[in-house]
Amino acid sequence: DVQLVESGGGSVQAGGSLRLSCTGSGLNFDDYTMGWFRQAPGKEREVVACTSWKGTGTRYSDSVKDRFTISRDNVKKTLYLQMNSLNPEDTAMYYCAAVKNKGPWCYESQYEYDDWGQGTQVTVSS
Repeated sequence: DVQLVESGGGSVQAGGSLRLSCTGSGLNFDDYTMGWFRQAPGKEREVVACTSWKGTGTRYSDSVKDRFTISRDNVKKTLYLQMNSLNPEDTAMYYCAAVKNKGPWCYESQYEYDDWGQGTQVTVSS
């Protein structure tokens, strides 16, 4: 079975940084398109960023563009999300997701992904 485990969340003040990690097991990691999603209380889950299997096709939501960077290490079977200039609106549970796909681009819709981690909480205070 595919398992995804997120880590790196926590509490930080506005303007700070965090780096999330998502480690996969039970899969050939480089066969998978990966994404980061987040869900704040009372809101729907939304895409943050996604990356193709090779790491060359990436997309970001407008709200995080130029602040967050998605990357992956296929040897370590790990997906990363570097988050800089955090603000209170970034407070949410962050999830990584995977779908078996070796296309040049990634998916921004959560409905395209088959496997999900349990999430890691990010809280940004003003």
